[in-house]
Amino acid sequence: MFADREDAGRRLADLLDEREETADLVLAIPRGGLPVGREVADRLRAPLDVVVASKVGAPDNPELAVGAVAGDGSAWWNEDLLSYLDVGEDYLDREREREAAAAREKVSLYRGGDPLPDVAEKRVVVVDDGVATGATARACLRQVVAGDAERVVLAVPVGPPHTLSELESECDAVVAVESPEAFGAVGAFYRDFAQVSDEEAASYLRDGAGEH
Repeated sequence: MFADREDAGRRLADLLDEREETADLVLAIPRGGLPVGREVADRLRAPLDVVVASKVGAPDNPELAVGAVAGDGSAWWNEDLLSYLDVGEDYLDREREREAAAAREKVSLYRGGDPLPDVAEKRVVVVDDGVATGATARACLRQVVAGDAERVVLAVPVGPPHTLSELESECDAVVAVESPEAFGAVGAFYRDFAQVSDEEAASYLRDGAGEH
């Protein structure tokens, strides 16, 4: 159980230290990943930035994620679910374009219109406040890998073992503080899991952890 996202970030940073992971850049997945990422970036003495993906909902149930798309169009699809729901290619192409645009808009919101940083030949740690299905993390990791990063590590405070295992195929390493078999939702592992506003999330890019 984590007190809040800052506590989770400190414990995640401890684990990364123990594993002697280093980083040229820490990329947090907004919004909840930014308080965690700030702690990690400060510990690893690396710049903090963002990588953004937008979930794609099912045709008749937008809350049911069938995939996720990053701003550069990198995508992950739940093929089993797509097959079960018989989702057509036209729908996926349309949603991929729409959600990639939504991800780019969020990048602009956080970075003041600047493009994402160059990750080529860099050691990159991608951070979120936890994973459940891992859809968003997968799309984000694919964008970073496509950018020719030297090493890509996904670091999260908590996630179910099967998801963490599957995510290992998307990057060089996955680091998690807790991986309980009994997993319901990420928020269940935090005493304080209050929503993070866009304004608050963006503030972590400007300031060090000690400012919050």
